Amino acid sequence: MAVSNAEQAIRFEPEESCSPWMALVVGFQGAALVLAPTVLNVSIAIRSAGLDDSHLTWGVFAAMLICAAITALHASQVWRFGAGHIVLAWPAAMFIAIMVTTVSIAGLSTFASLMVVCSLIQVALAWWLPTVRRIITPVVSGVVTMLIAVSVLPIAFNSVQDVPAGTPPIAGPVITGVTLLVSVITTLRARGHWRLVAPFISILAGCAVAGVYGALDAERIISAPWFGIPEAPDLSLDLTPSPEFWALLPSFAILTLVLGIKTISDGVVIQQGSRRRPLAIDFRQIQGMVSVNGIGMLLGGLAGTLPTMANSSYSLSLINLTGVAARRVGFGVAIITLVLAFWSKFTALLLTIPGPVLGAYLTLAMGILFVSGCQTILREGLDSRRMLVVALSSALGLGLHGHPVTRDIFGDDLGALLGNGVTIGAIVAIGMTLLFEALAMRRSRLEVKLDRTSFQAIDVFLGKVASKLRWNEASTLRLRSAGEETLASLLTLEDESGSADSPRLVVVARPKGAMVELEFVATIRQENIEDQLAYLIEEETVPTVDDVSLRLLRHHASVVRHQKFHGVDIVTVQVEGSP
Repeated sequence: MAVSNAEQAIRFEPEESCSPWMALVVGFQGAALVLAPTVLNVSIAIRSAGLDDSHLTWGVFAAMLICAAITALHASQVWRFGAGHIVLAWPAAMFIAIMVTTVSIAGLSTFASLMVVCSLIQVALAWWLPTVRRIITPVVSGVVTMLIAVSVLPIAFNSVQDVPAGTPPIAGPVITGVTLLVSVITTLRARGHWRLVAPFISILAGCAVAGVYGALDAERIISAPWFGIPEAPDLSLDLTPSPEFWALLPSFAILTLVLGIKTISDGVVIQQGSRRRPLAIDFRQIQGMVSVNGIGMLLGGLAGTLPTMANSSYSLSLINLTGVAARRVGFGVAIITLVLAFWSKFTALLLTIPGPVLGAYLTLAMGILFVSGCQTILREGLDSRRMLVVALSSALGLGLHGHPVTRDIFGDDLGALLGNGVTIGAIVAIGMTLLFEALAMRRSRLEVKLDRTSFQAIDVFLGKVASKLRWNEASTLRLRSAGEETLASLLTLEDESGSADSPRLVVVARPKGAMVELEFVATIRQENIEDQLAYLIEEETVPTVDDVSLRLLRHHASVVRHQKFHGVDIVTVQVEGSP
């Protein structure tokens, strides 16, 4: 269930309409939030990859257009694409290192081809999310996120010395230090709307110090036109994949999966923060967010720039400070971003930000990303198995990153590409997760129709599960009753849907110590059982015929979760027992 939003006054929920003027005003604040990260992330990636100014100007322009389009898509929710919420999008910093490596070794066309291919992986992840959710777990995602942060940090440190010739050697570290210090102070002290401009304050402070040392290049601003479209560089796809393409594909695929899993976490947080009253998470909207990521990757590849990703912290900051969660604001953000993209003079101003300031920004951003990975791992708790996954995958990912042993195994060329710590850590984490699933106590599975004739089959099935575990009579009865009431609740929703044909129902029982986790997988498109249980807790009224099963289910089960995906619903019920 979502947490309460008692501390924030939501004036407009996502489905409610605010005035066009308010959408533009709040949209301007949202665009201001993502403007600096958009320019900075793309600038760092393109400069570090050794591309020229034409690629830099075009890359920033294209990234702003793509971010505007993706933000609007999230707000519109077309078919299975979009979240129907305010989702601020910006270029994904986690792809900086892989873009630098790919462009440096294989060229921009190979990077574009890999992005186009992986955009299909992103959309496939969204569609197959109910299936892969037990493999790409929060532990896997958290480990890879931490390894990504560590792999990008050398790029940030290299930017510290990216200053014009003739500048004192101490200039870079001083500029970086001042930028970090001001960033920390403003983050700790800023309140209210000042939090929205805190990143700009630190950037301005760093640029001021850079001006003292003569590290600012004003010529770019002077020579830039006021408005216009920059000339596009030579952009193409590699239609004949090279060995470098195949060697880098696993790294791109893994980063794509991690980006999708992070989007799932961001989507959950955004949904929780956009409601006056907490509701269960609608995973159909989460799938829509991940699908839009695929479009962002496709556009980023074709334009030769970074892919987009959702940013929950900035989205929630905007919602909390304005009280407006109406999805119409997403269109306001897109309109303002489009206008700023064509304002060439303003873009040139942002592109003059010195390398040490960019390095400071990226250092702090990667530090936050590392902590985010830790939080993702700890969210579900650390038992002995999860701890082993984190320990081994992190150790191998960090220890083998760029290690000569990979060259000894795969040769110099492939070894340099396959010796990426993120790829190694992700493969180890996913492999260990699959191993633990295989070695776990054997699960039991039953497939029936979702109708009233299945009560007897499910009751017998759960009785056998309890018998194998040697549960006592009271625990066995509790397990059977939980199964019966879950089926009754699903049947109530199925009756409301008016469907003529009974859908398939799959029941999976997974013993976990002194508890059994039951999974009911069916096709239901009506109200969420989890929301109904929350309503029963808040409204202590005389029970009706329809909610008796829900009240009994709440009594028998320790945990009830209802996840609604496109085309499938999964109800998870945990029942505790003893011999």
